[in-house]
Amino acid sequence: MRVVVADTGPLNYLVLIGEIELLPRLFGRIFVPTAVRDELARAEAPTLIKAWIAALPAWLSVEPNPDLHTLNAAAMALDEGERNAIALAKMLGADLLLIDEREGVAVARREGFAATGTLSLLDLAARRRMVDLAAAFARLRATSFRHRPELLDAILAQHTQRQR
Repeated sequence: MRVVVADTGPLNYLVLIGEIELLPRLFGRIFVPTAVRDELARAEAPTLIKAWIAALPAWLSVEPNPDLHTLNAAAMALDEGERNAIALAKMLGADLLLIDEREGVAVARREGFAATGTLSLLDLAARRRMVDLAAAFARLRATSFRHRPELLDAILAQHTQRQR
């Protein structure tokens, strides 16, 4: 069984586009530190996100924030959720870290973790015929998700090519 730790971003956006149930289908159990749960529950979070995190799904395990002493300076410069997600991944010996922010991904990879974000998760699910990638990307574009528009177009083009 794979140990998968998530940062706030992928959870947030998968909830917003109605595809959060892809995570247990792809990976089974997902672990998050308390800091990630708290970011999802913050007052300024969208109502949909706050409602989702208030009714924790059985497949989501919220763990106490780990000791951050094992993190390097680059990791400590990340936001609280990212720092704690990377530290929890270290503590659990995670196989995969779900994280969107470019610098967080870079730090996670330097720490030796496989790291992937929302776009790659959706692409993986589409390859397994769990989601309509074009429709999911259209919903994602309607959120505050930050991306280069040409990146989504390139992923969609690759997906279309694979289907042929």
